[in-house]
Amino acid sequence: MPSPKSIPIRDPKYKPTNIIKQSKEQGRHVTIAGPMVRYSKLPFRELCRFYNLDIVYTPMILAREFVRNDIARYSDFTTNDKDKSVIVQCGVNSVSDFMKFIEMINPFVDGIGINCGCPIRDQIKEGIGAALMSKPKLVAEMISTAKAKYGDSVCIDTKIRIHNDINETIEFVKMVEQAGSDMITIHGRTKNTRSSTPVDLDAIKTLRKHINIPVIANGDCFTKKDFDRIVDYAKVDGVMSARGILANPALFTGLDKTPWSAVEMFMHLVTCYGLPFGLSQHHITQLLENVIPKSYIRQINELKNMIELIDYLDEHFILKRKGEDGFATAVEPQWRQ
Repeated sequence: MPSPKSIPIRDPKYKPTNIIKQSKEQGRHVTIAGPMVRYSKLPFRELCRFYNLDIVYTPMILAREFVRNDIARYSDFTTNDKDKSVIVQCGVNSVSDFMKFIEMINPFVDGIGINCGCPIRDQIKEGIGAALMSKPKLVAEMISTAKAKYGDSVCIDTKIRIHNDINETIEFVKMVEQAGSDMITIHGRTKNTRSSTPVDLDAIKTLRKHINIPVIANGDCFTKKDFDRIVDYAKVDGVMSARGILANPALFTGLDKTPWSAVEMFMHLVTCYGLPFGLSQHHITQLLENVIPKSYIRQINELKNMIELIDYLDEHFILKRKGEDGFATAVEPQWRQ
């Protein structure tokens, strides 16, 4: 990774809070692709922007590993000059690790998100993710220390879940806002709530009334109708989708199924930038899960490498390459006869 001193300053128009402000002036709400472990890598982030998402997250990066380990840095984070507006999701539980992480990565991103919501048991045992929901003073200290040193040059999003007692969450958001958080993203479930349980929009709506900075709602956004319903009900500044975007990166355009253009563009990006085959394979099956018969999904899952995947798609579909007429424009699958 280049020295921060050797790279140009980020364009402030891509700062997440400025994106939100611009969207509000345009009479609309921001769209955000949420952080997904392993899957929010550079090719998928660029795919999301092909469908005009405003802000895209990286996967969660463990601050302690990132600052100490060259291998972790190069495997966890890659970027380019098209990668904006991008927020890096940070798993952290100490002020010193957070400050070192910011120093190293802030020149390469438009915002930094503190993960206070990941419910994975191993992460909670390490004191990160949802474990931080019981440590508001620590979260506030991380934010205030960063702001004292970097000011507005660092944009911080505090991504949280809710407590069983909403009053505890109200106190939490007040504390992190006072500490200097630039925005707050609220996943409307507790750390123990299953994803099959509907998100608590009433909790998000209640919290919104106590927060004076931009608020993003997270949870249960799988279609454009979901997006409209959430912003109308909770009065938030935008909506973050993770599982929905993984299945259909064009969902905010109003398409209820993944368009074929996404498959062509993803294959172009992944062959340009590179991505482990297992991840590429999983992305393709997610994109096509509700688009083609299950028998084809099973066959794709049995493929062993990228060459087999490309050959399979070429055998059964018309998979256009960049430069060909109509590349990444089709909505329906382009079957071969």
